[in-house]
Amino acid sequence: MSSRQLALDFPHEPRFAGADFLPAASNAEARAWLARRETWPQGRLALWGAPGCGKTHLLHVWAARVGAARLAGPGLRFGGAFPRTPLAIDDAELAPERDLLHLLNAAAEAGQPMLLAARTPPARWPVRLPDLASRLRAITAVEIHPAEEALLRTLLARLLADRHCVVPEAVQDWLLLRLPRTQAAMREAAARLDRAALAAGRPVSRALAATVLDEIGPDEFAAAPPAGEETVQPGPPLPILMP
Repeated sequence: MSSRQLALDFPHEPRFAGADFLPAASNAEARAWLARRETWPQGRLALWGAPGCGKTHLLHVWAARVGAARLAGPGLRFGGAFPRTPLAIDDAELAPERDLLHLLNAAAEAGQPMLLAARTPPARWPVRLPDLASRLRAITAVEIHPAEEALLRTLLARLLADRHCVVPEAVQDWLLLRLPRTQAAMREAAARLDRAALAAGRPVSRALAATVLDEIGPDEFAAAPPAGEETVQPGPPLPILMP
């Protein structure tokens, strides 16, 4: 009987609790701004950075701390209501322009802060509505910088441990020398190594890790979205604050 196992592709749920976030110099400025929302100009702040850099995680942490409603940019719909709580919008650059404009205005009218997360700063979004463009240019944008070596090393170890994927430290060191230097690549590598280990029915060896890297190549790492990155699901139109 073959020792290989059927690798069932169970979805891996990322953890977005504050205790699971990895603080580092690359995200220190973002964390400092999130800690002092009373200083946000016009009550708005945008976090931006490459896929997998941690902006969605920080958005979740902030939303949980202040009781904000989490919304998805692509599914954003404004129902003509004032928000009752702070707002946190992920993938905000993908929001319909008119809905985003109305929501920015409604949040300002209601005195509710708004946190946006996107891959680029709002001032660079290719919007067509002049009123929206002017509001976006006024939003303070804070970059989450590329991860430093220590953060990438800790992140890879954490991602593998979360999946209960056994990879010796020497093999992790070998991987870190060959993987693209991004958080997204670490997440994608952890997911693929986990699947390969399940299929092989054994821990990840250097030979198995090399096979995985050979099969996907660096270009695919660059093109693939981060494995397990959450997409915030669109909700119903926001509740009316007052009749």
